[in-house]
Amino acid sequence: MKPRILAVDDEESIREFLEIMLKKEGYDVATAVDGQQAADILKKRSFDMIISDLQMPNMTGMQLLKHVKDNHPDVVFMIITAFGTTESAVEAMKMGAYDYITKPFKIDEVRLNIANALRSKSLEVENRSLKREMQKEYNFQNLVGNSDKMHQIYELVKRVSESPTNVLITGESGTGKEMVAKAIHLNGPLKNKPFVTVNCGAIPESLMESEMFGHKKGSFTGAIADKTGLFEVADQGTLFLDEVGELPLSIQVKLLRAIQEKVIRKVGGVDDQKVDVRIMAATNRELEDMVAKGEFREDLYYRLNVIQIRMPSLRERPDDVPLLAKHFLQKYNNKLAKGIQGISDEAMQTLKKYDYPGNVRELENIIERTVALEAGATILPESLPPFVNTPQGRKLASSYEIEITDEGIDLERIVGQIEKELLIKAIHRANGVKKKASKLLGITFRSMRYRCDKYGLSSGGDDEELDE
Repeated sequence: MKPRILAVDDEESIREFLEIMLKKEGYDVATAVDGQQAADILKKRSFDMIISDLQMPNMTGMQLLKHVKDNHPDVVFMIITAFGTTESAVEAMKMGAYDYITKPFKIDEVRLNIANALRSKSLEVENRSLKREMQKEYNFQNLVGNSDKMHQIYELVKRVSESPTNVLITGESGTGKEMVAKAIHLNGPLKNKPFVTVNCGAIPESLMESEMFGHKKGSFTGAIADKTGLFEVADQGTLFLDEVGELPLSIQVKLLRAIQEKVIRKVGGVDDQKVDVRIMAATNRELEDMVAKGEFREDLYYRLNVIQIRMPSLRERPDDVPLLAKHFLQKYNNKLAKGIQGISDEAMQTLKKYDYPGNVRELENIIERTVALEAGATILPESLPPFVNTPQGRKLASSYEIEITDEGIDLERIVGQIEKELLIKAIHRANGVKKKASKLLGITFRSMRYRCDKYGLSSGGDDEELDE
């Protein structure tokens, strides 16, 4: 739809000029002779923007501005007047006007201001929509599971949400650590404040300090302008440190100071800046072992680990598999515009028997793949990926004792099973850190990521790193 603009001015020549100019720019335009007529029009039609004169009979521009902000707060309001003063401009901006332009004005300036104002409104609407979607996706009720272990998680989330205490969330990759962090944030007093995620394994050590704390222009080669750090972005809200065990020791020292003293200093800066941030961290590594080995600072560990929430693996709550599978079926039915009615009992039994080394994320990947490829009304065992549907094939692949019968074999399936088995073993050997797993297998991290995606073992945000 074309953006709708209402032009309000008691001078006919100005109204006609604005109408012609705005229609040429592709806008849907209406006009009013004064504020009262504009208010009457607003009862019948909605607009994205109002451009109004200041001095008009019956209802002035200021009175119209107040009426609009009281009754139509999402409408962008711009004032154009020949009788502007600094005091009236300041008052208008305080009341919520987007801009204040004095006559005579430059046409290009007005065009640009209108375009910027409408773009700003569009972004605000989009951000509100995303926030609503985020709350729908990550609120407490959407932490899916009915097992005793998940009920314990629900109770912890309820209690932790009510306080600003730092939280450490532990568990294997794919168990939903970030979802729990977002649920805590969105169900607490900071729900309308920023929630900022830092993927500690994805940022090179040389850039980590700048990303976290920002930098000043000229502080290093390539620093062509001041940069706002993620601590600043998260000020008054929550900073989620994903895979905090990957932080280098040099950054751990600076992070500890930021948490303890609630101040940061930009790279190349000389002044401290106050920040008020709630810290939540997640890891799939054993931080206590890292502390004992000198790989993680003990003082930082205790600062982060005020309250610990351990996410159970899917293997520890197999009774939740049917509930999760149905949840993901509904999600991807909607997302992919499919009409699959359910999962057969046989297929559900197959899903329950699988061990899910990739946890909930792997189950979601399996259901998404199955929904995308399913042509029928019900998911059957044969609809599922081969590595889920043929446990005998997994056992055969792991032993490498493969006989070629007269009927032949499915080489591609068997090779895929062997490859997936080795990937899983390497990931477990590396404690879930895929960069280390790729070295154990003698492949690049880029290749590791590709293969994990291929077999539904992708770690998403849990273990992303830049390729070397």
